[in-house]
Amino acid sequence: MAKVISITNQKGGVGKTTTAINLGTALAIFSKKVLIIDMDPQANATSGLGVLKTDSIYQALIGKKTLKSLIQYTSIKNLFLVPSNISSIAIESELKDKEGKEYILKNLVTQVKNQFDYILIDCPPSLSLFTINALVASDSVLIPVQCEYFALEGLAQLINTINLAKKTFNPNLKIEGILLTMHDKRNNLSRQVENEIKQHFFKYMFKTLIPRNIKLAEAPSFGKPVITYDIKSAGSVNYLALAKEVLKSG
Repeated sequence: MAKVISITNQKGGVGKTTTAINLGTALAIFSKKVLIIDMDPQANATSGLGVLKTDSIYQALIGKKTLKSLIQYTSIKNLFLVPSNISSIAIESELKDKEGKEYILKNLVTQVKNQFDYILIDCPPSLSLFTINALVASDSVLIPVQCEYFALEGLAQLINTINLAKKTFNPNLKIEGILLTMHDKRNNLSRQVENEIKQHFFKYMFKTLIPRNIKLAEAPSFGKPVITYDIKSAGSVNYLALAKEVLKSG
């Protein structure tokens, strides 16, 4: 039975999709069967894995297709994808009056959970119906946080949102961990943000830090995870380390 992890932060550009792609790849390399669900209409996880933007999670959310029928192979053994595309942006208006709309993804995921070890949900950078559906469907939440000035403020808001989702929809929801991204140990601001988050949220922090790394930035333009683009890069090494932490947590 799969462990379902939402990768979310309401801020954009913090490394959500990079984390979904590369954590998923690393888990697959460790012989785990992994499904990534791209819930972002920008479809960056879809293009970043080199998958054609044909069918979309949107079709499952509105009941036109089963989730299983949308699952696509990727170039990585053991790694699969439910793609997204820009049509998914219409879901908010189409489902706004639907009863139980917060539970649609949970019901879909239940149908395929026994086929995978991990299901990673790449969420959009907003508190939308997509994000609420992801939180309701998940066992835990992985929070990428960029090492920048407003990181702590945004993190506090997100944890409040997670606690609200837990209280209202999903009492078993847990925080998988906080992942510091775009970290530069030579940069005073990175060290300051790291220390502040440790001070307030130490029990949630992953030991692994994701560094600023040119290979991480280049890999999506080739439709590849960084681990297959350059296995020796700092980004690859650190995402493999992150996968070991996730595996250890169960």
